[in-house]
This record gives sequence, structure tokens and C-alpha cells, in this order.
Amino acid sequence: MINTIFEDLGTCEYKTAWDYQERLFDEIIDAKLFNRSQLSDIKTIVGHLLFVEHPHVYTLGKSGVENNLLINDQFLAKINATYYKSNRGGDITYHGPGQIVGYPIFDLELMELSVKGYINKLEEIIIKTIAEYGIEASRLEGATGVWLDIDKPGKTRKICAIGVKASRYVSMHGFALNVNTNLDYFSYINPCGFIDKGVTSMEKELNRAVDINEVKAKLKKHFINQFHIKFIE
Repeated sequence: MINTIFEDLGTCEYKTAWDYQERLFDEIIDAKLFNRSQLSDIKTIVGHLLFVEHPHVYTLGKSGVENNLLINDQFLAKINATYYKSNRGGDITYHGPGQIVGYPIFDLELMELSVKGYINKLEEIIIKTIAEYGIEASRLEGATGVWLDIDKPGKTRKICAIGVKASRYVSMHGFALNVNTNLDYFSYINPCGFIDKGVTSMEKELNRAVDINEVKAKLKKHFINQFHIKFIE
């Protein structure tokens, strides 16, 4: 099993969490490069899993289209939201209170995973977690993330967005699971670039608020099962 440090950052500004991710990401890459140059004194590579809730923020992936943000700077300020261009994959998405954002910083090479295989496992973790609440979800061909009612045109909706970056097979960024999220904030964007699909949350599907700490615990359990990791202090 691969040792992994888990941290719940609580509520944290997007840029602060991004900078922290970058530091951990760079440390793993530096360790990998060091190990390739050595015959002995190999550095042990430890993974990281961060959970966080962000204040209202819109982020645009490196392949995203700016026009998918439907509001201007003045309206952003009015709704107490910020906007960042990110170096993750994917288009535009929203992060905010009541949403679990997960940032795994993993050495995929150590896990013997391709990037595609890694994303598949992230999706599986979400699918299995929300299934414990009776929510049936699946993948949508041609799109990352986790979706509901993919076979019902006009009713297909996303409950979890996924956007990652990988360099030298080290991952960063990750997933955003809508638990008790204020879905009104999605009306100001074309989520993930789609104009014909909706968004939802666990709260909306269950018609009740959900214990977010309970969801985090279930997510951690499925991370252990999918990635064969061991959480350490």
C-alpha cells in the first residue's frame, strides 16, 4: 500500500489551496527526478489527499472557453465570487460552500496507472460513495465527471466535476462533488462547457441536507479501496 497524507483544509481560498497543491506536486516531482539520478539513498514518495470547501469561485480549465462565464466582473463582485484561469484540464466550473473539493497529489507511475485510468478511478469513487445514499450515477461518454440519468435527454445532470493536471505522471487538481451546494451559482456559467445538460447535488436528489463530514468519511474509504493507499499522519 502507498502511504498518503490526508488533510482537511476546511474552508480555504482557491488560490491558497492551489499554491499549496503546487508545492506538494513539485516536491513529488523533485523526489522522482532525484531518485532517477541515484543508485542508493532513494527518497520515499508519499501521496497527498486534500479535502477543502472554497468560497464562491469560478475556475476555467486550460482548454476552456472564457465565454462560458456568462457574467462580468461587476456581477462577480455582487455575488461575492472570484474567477481564476487554472492549469487543470476541462472547461469552466464552480466551487463553493457545501461542495467537497478533493485534490489528490499522487504519483500515478508508482500506482501503475495511466491518466485515463486514474480519472476512471476518481469517477468510480464518486459513483460508489453516492450509491451509499441511494443515488444511481454513471459516466457519460465523451465527458469526464459523474452524471445522473444519462439515458434521458434533457434530464441528464452532473453531480461531480473532474478536472486534473498530470506532469511526469504526478497528479493535481481533482474533483468537486456537490453535496449541499447552492446550485444557483451554476446558472451564471455553461458548466463544463455544456449548454444542454444540468447540474444537481446530493441535497437536491435526496430532498434533504446531507452530513458533509459523513460523505468525506465515505470518500476516504473508497479512496483506500480504489487506490490501495494507507492514510498516515
